[in-house]
Amino acid sequence: MNSASSPARPPERSVKLAPSLLSCDFSRLGEELAVLGGEGGADWAHVDVMDGLFVPNLSFGLPILSAARRVSPLFMDVHLMIERPERLLRDFAGAGADGLTVHVEATAHIHRAVGQIKELGKRAGVTLNPGTPLEAVRPVLGDVDLVLVMSVNPGFGGQRFIPGSLERVRTLRRWLDEIGSAAELQVDGGVTPANARALADAGASCLVAGSAVYGPDGARAGLARLRAVLGEN
Repeated sequence: MNSASSPARPPERSVKLAPSLLSCDFSRLGEELAVLGGEGGADWAHVDVMDGLFVPNLSFGLPILSAARRVSPLFMDVHLMIERPERLLRDFAGAGADGLTVHVEATAHIHRAVGQIKELGKRAGVTLNPGTPLEAVRPVLGDVDLVLVMSVNPGFGGQRFIPGSLERVRTLRRWLDEIGSAAELQVDGGVTPANARALADAGASCLVAGSAVYGPDGARAGLARLRAVLGEN
C-alpha cells in the first residue's frame, strides 16, 4: 500500500485520569491511594505543591510525597506551584516524583528547568496560568513530556472551570500535533463529568480532578462517573 496516497489516521487517545491528592482525606492517605490504585482506579496520582508565594496557599511537600511513594506504585505526577522550582527539583525527584511540572511564570529559565528535570530521569512538564499567553510555552513544546493547561487560577481547589480553557486545549493540541510531539496534554481545574468529554474531544489526554473524584460516595464512584462520560467503563 502506498502510504503517500493514504492520509495517516490520528492516533486514538485513551484519556488518563489523575486525581488530585489535595482533595483526599489525609488522615487516610494510604487507604485513599489503595482505592486509586485498585481495579477501575486512577492512572496517575496528581500531587499539588504550593509554597504560599507563587500561589496564595500552602500545601504538602516532600514528606507527604515520600509517604505516598512508599505505599503506592501509581505514577506520581508532581505539579510545582513554587517560586524558582530549580531549587527543589532534585529533592522532589528523590522523594518519589515520576513527573515534575513547572510554571513558565515561576522561573526565568524554563528551558534550563526542563533540562534539569530530564537529567534527573523524570518526565518533564510545563504549565502556565490562565492569564498567560500560550506562546510562553511554545519554545519548549518539543522538549517536554507533558503540557498542562490550568483551567482555573492555581492555588485553591473547588474552583469553577474557565470556559476559554477549552480553546487553549485545542490550540495546544494542534501545536503538539504539528511538531509530532507525543507529550501528554493535561488539564487541571474544575474538571467534572459535565466537561470531561468536551476536553477529551478537544485533545486532552490526561485530566486532573479533585472534588469531582472525592465526593461523598468516595473516589471509586467519582472515577467511575468520569470513566462513564469518557466511554472508558
